[in-house]
Amino acid sequence: MVWEAYKLVKKKGKAAGVDGQSLGDFAGDLENHLYRLWNRLASGSYFPPPVRRVEIPKAGGGVSPLGIPTVADRIAQMVVKRCLEPVLDGEFDPDSYGYRPGKSAHQAIEQARKRCWQHDWVVDLDIKSFFDTIDHELLMRAVYRHTKADWIRLYIERWLKAPVEMPDGSVRARTTGTPQGGVVAP
Repeated sequence: MVWEAYKLVKKKGKAAGVDGQSLGDFAGDLENHLYRLWNRLASGSYFPPPVRRVEIPKAGGGVSPLGIPTVADRIAQMVVKRCLEPVLDGEFDPDSYGYRPGKSAHQAIEQARKRCWQHDWVVDLDIKSFFDTIDHELLMRAVYRHTKADWIRLYIERWLKAPVEMPDGSVRARTTGTPQGGVVAP
């Protein structure tokens, strides 16, 4: 599971987390890094390091916070995602396109284009700062409802509590219900 997760993470973002380790650095001692991660995940001793927060400028002004986990943490998150996603995907409406396997923004646009010929109205929903404000207790209740795997529950809870390294280098604890910087889905 860890090896498959690594291969998927390797295809995506290249930014380093708080440890400064790039994907290339991680690959330099791949066998040892993956073994250490597997061992910690399997034994319940994995604790995520702080998430590095960067601020992305918005077109209309202001910034959007983005959390960048370490390479090892992205792999650990991918392991959990691959176990949980097949269970949860069936719960979503077929017209839900965000963060879904096999779905894209281009597919959403195509569906909207088709429906514009059928209806003369549009409903657009966006939950402002969703990942920054989601109630952790409510989220964990949903996790407990959808999986009996204690290890998945344990690690999701730890990710929600992982501290955040701010752009100025200071480290902040997350407060329950209002994470600072958001959790990044791999």
